[in-house]
Amino acid sequence: MAKQIFGGDWTEEKLNRVGKYLPAYVHVLKDKGLKYAYIDAFAGTGYRELKDTESKVQESQLLLFPELAEQETQKFLDGSARIALQTKPRFHQYIFIEKDRNKALELKKLKTEFPELNKDIIIVNSDANLYLINLCNQGIDYWKTRRAVLFLDPFGMQIPWSTIEAIAQTQAIDLWYLFPLGIAVNRLLTRDGNIQESWQKKLDKIFGTTDWRNIFYAPVEPQNKQLSLFEIENYSQKDKTEKIANFESISRYFVERLKTVFAGVADNPLVLRNSCNNPLYLLCFASANPKVSKTAIKIAQHILKS
Repeated sequence: MAKQIFGGDWTEEKLNRVGKYLPAYVHVLKDKGLKYAYIDAFAGTGYRELKDTESKVQESQLLLFPELAEQETQKFLDGSARIALQTKPRFHQYIFIEKDRNKALELKKLKTEFPELNKDIIIVNSDANLYLINLCNQGIDYWKTRRAVLFLDPFGMQIPWSTIEAIAQTQAIDLWYLFPLGIAVNRLLTRDGNIQESWQKKLDKIFGTTDWRNIFYAPVEPQNKQLSLFEIENYSQKDKTEKIANFESISRYFVERLKTVFAGVADNPLVLRNSCNNPLYLLCFASANPKVSKTAIKIAQHILKS
């Protein structure tokens, strides 16, 4: 289902896919009489060069998700803001959200670098989820004349399903989402299903449901087929399970989850791997606008395939 990119070029691939979509998006909307914005929810510094590795993640996160310490992953997190500002035709507005104060200050340099866009660049020093929820909840009248492309590239599992639902409910936002497939989600899915409660809550939160337990795990069948009925029943009561999910089934499951709230979802998300061939992220696309979702999905699927 998903195309896979790994090795030295995968950081470029993510930026290329989103970068190719932006001018196509503006071209479709430029004569519709609408105001359209580009929103980057984890904008970083606006540049791909990493200036402060230590500030990207806390030590506890590095212990849980060691891939976050890799240089490739760190480089992967920056750069989309400047690509959006270079897009022609231009967007009416650029909203860059960054929780880290120092990085938000660094983003302000973009106003000097792109003086012709200065007044339309908005730097938001805030938690991405809080800002997005407030923005999405502006109401039908607000979104009736506005559209946006939103890029979500969290470091891990920072995006709860409630934020995804709010985005979809606007019926006005096209979403590019770097779902933390291998960097976080698969790592929490232990082989025997004995997942600590805090991890289960994280998975519930990112999927917006608890049914992943029944989809990603199956009861372990007794190996001894000669067991008595009592022994089999007693064995089953122990609730032993084994993981049956793999990267492909997790990807497919998340795409189906997106389809429950969005008007259209690309069926061919892009698996991004590091140089060791380990999946890190799944680049997904979804369109909230039912009127143009078919066109948006057609464009996105072509870009993801290429």
